[in-house]
Amino acid sequence: MPTFLPGLEISRRFYTETVRPLLEETAPGLPHSAARIGGGSEVLGYDTLRSRDHTWGPRLQLFLRTRDVPRHAGRIRHHLAEHLPRTFHGHPTHHCVEVTHTTAWFTDTLGFDPTHGTTPADWLATPTRLLTEVTAGAVFHDGLHQLGPLRHTLRWYPHDVWLHVLARQWQHIAEREAFVGRCGEVGDELGSAMNAAHLTRHLMRLCLLMDRRYPPYDKWLGSAFARTTAGHRLTPVLTAALAATDWHNREKHLAHAYETVAGIHNQLNLTDRVDPATRPHRSGPFRVLHAERFTKALIARISDPALQELPDGTRQFRPDDA
Repeated sequence: MPTFLPGLEISRRFYTETVRPLLEETAPGLPHSAARIGGGSEVLGYDTLRSRDHTWGPRLQLFLRTRDVPRHAGRIRHHLAEHLPRTFHGHPTHHCVEVTHTTAWFTDTLGFDPTHGTTPADWLATPTRLLTEVTAGAVFHDGLHQLGPLRHTLRWYPHDVWLHVLARQWQHIAEREAFVGRCGEVGDELGSAMNAAHLTRHLMRLCLLMDRRYPPYDKWLGSAFARTTAGHRLTPVLTAALAATDWHNREKHLAHAYETVAGIHNQLNLTDRVDPATRPHRSGPFRVLHAERFTKALIARISDPALQELPDGTRQFRPDDA
């Protein structure tokens, strides 16, 4: 097998050995920053030899001051197009350098400009995969002194927003946890398995969120989950739940997973202790956690009233809810 050089390292060398010298030729001393952030398996460190079957290789963003973009960006793009080698480490370099400024790039990527502050609405409207992509990767040079502070600001949710996001994730589990048994009871094993898969995904995302890590694009969710605090314990349990051919075994493994994740919640000390034991569902002989108890406990600790509203707006959990 050929030696594999990770894409992030290729991009770092591409900037240092090729792009930066050409930039100095066309705009000597121009303040800039350079990074490889955004979409791509190499940004998250999950790339392999297989990654070469799509857009992958020497790629980076070149950030200029806002006022310098109209004055220099066109000339820089032209100079790079004329003088970049056609390949670098065997990979084509055509259209591999994006010349922009931070406000434009972050607004295009996230839908808001974090240089002007970030509101709860900004946080909640932004998919976690995008927050992963802008805080992962690498900054090769930060001559503008902007990328470091911005990425630091975006590295994790403010406390109240974190509690809200955790509450939402628990609520996703609460809404489905009885369906594994209810589908199975009427002979719908396929529906039971489908709901088990949804619940597994929600549990994996919850573990990442409890570890203060943004869940990535689903293609990489399993890889990210394996690196969480609970990954080594829960991977065989969740795998068994998905492999089960009858709903009773499926429910048994999920109940084990629920109790493990509930125990992790209690260890975080974000709320008063919530009983982590599973119990019968109120409408039938199905083993569930009643995950809404964790939603309510988290909402009770949020100080911002606006964040006590669940995303669909149908129910507001308050500390005195039954």
